[in-house]
Amino acid sequence: MLSAALAASANAAAGDIFYGNFVHSADVTSIEYVSNGVIVVDTAGKIIQVERNATEQQVNQMREKYRASVTRLGNQQFIMPGLIDTHIHAPQYVFTGSGMDLQLLNWLNTYTFPREARFNDTSYAKEAYGKVVDRLIRGGTTAASYYATIHLEASKILSDIVERRGQRAFVGKVNMDRNSPDYYIETTEKSLKDSEAFIQYVLGKKNSRVTPIITPRFVPSCTSELMKGLAALASKYNLPIQSHLDENLDEIAWVKELHPDQPDYTSVYDAHGLLTNRTIMAHVVYPTDAEQKLLKQRGAGISHCPNSNLSLRSGIAKIRQMLTDGQKLSLGTDVSGGYSTSILNSIRNAYFAGIARSFEHPDDKYLKLPEIFYIATLGGADVLGMKEKLGNFVVGKQFDALIVNPSTRGSPIDLFDHDKLNTIFEKFINNGDDRNIAQVFVDGKSIHKL
Repeated sequence: MLSAALAASANAAAGDIFYGNFVHSADVTSIEYVSNGVIVVDTAGKIIQVERNATEQQVNQMREKYRASVTRLGNQQFIMPGLIDTHIHAPQYVFTGSGMDLQLLNWLNTYTFPREARFNDTSYAKEAYGKVVDRLIRGGTTAASYYATIHLEASKILSDIVERRGQRAFVGKVNMDRNSPDYYIETTEKSLKDSEAFIQYVLGKKNSRVTPIITPRFVPSCTSELMKGLAALASKYNLPIQSHLDENLDEIAWVKELHPDQPDYTSVYDAHGLLTNRTIMAHVVYPTDAEQKLLKQRGAGISHCPNSNLSLRSGIAKIRQMLTDGQKLSLGTDVSGGYSTSILNSIRNAYFAGIARSFEHPDDKYLKLPEIFYIATLGGADVLGMKEKLGNFVVGKQFDALIVNPSTRGSPIDLFDHDKLNTIFEKFINNGDDRNIAQVFVDGKSIHKL
């Protein structure tokens, strides 16, 4: 089988061959653990061959055939897909880990809006955005969906930094034309004009890794005119959309006051053309059955943000039910409602949030590791509309990946002679951090190395 694969791939140009252990999601219920695996990546970062239980002799044959370099992993090291964060507020990184004493609406007015308003200062924006993007990359996040602020120039800066660092990202200029502080609000006209200018700026890069995303902050901060205008831009440029949905009970009640003609929060977005198969809705803690049905009908994705849901005391989402119903699910850090930039932290919080919910709702069984790992990788790719391109190690997909070393200097992980690949992986997921992420790849290119 290996010889046939080599012959079939003889004309492909390889950039790198990786030889060692790898771990990835086969599907939502199973993780595949591969020893002595081979992943061959071409010069464009595409996976062109995957083998299992390969011998050293076979690896040398591939090296000669492809004329490519070979990266050999240590026995305890492994490769895994890059982590995907589908909901993060880049400007809020400046106060991450502080100001967690309030719930959502008071939290926005007390901490978030004053901090975000400072991003009219482009020097401040460069410093802050450089730090948050670097932090995510070091933590193994190869793809992220970022919210910027209402400021056009600062939003451009975020897209520039993402591009230079080599990360894959959706970047959105935030839109707010009502119910916002005088010092942090736009007119409808300016919001739409700046949004289109930002879209054209990012598309002008002609960089497939960086995509503009339509970003109405949430219904309370956007007029109907603005939401309809943003939907028109999404349609005109064929763009994804991101916003917040059913995060907090007071927020839901406020939306009902603002739009009494609509049956629920989700229907407001739908009525304004913002609920599509490229929409990412964050939180979705309190959806009605009708809302869940509408989200699925439209093909919208959900970003589960367990750290933030708990930290701001918003609630515990019905993730088991959503997964069983076939909703598109992913994980988000929701910095800085969530206090960590790490999707590893989100994985752990998703596990414990599920356990907590199961105490009062026994039918909502907590998620198991294969399921949570799936939504952190392949599920995230699905929500970004990139399931055919990212998320696991399959021929034809791009090599967005991490090399994990559990034995680095100062590692939080201790291994013993009875540890196998599956327990090493589990220890990393539950105890590991950026000290164990030895190298980060996007499109086959190394963008970080310890």
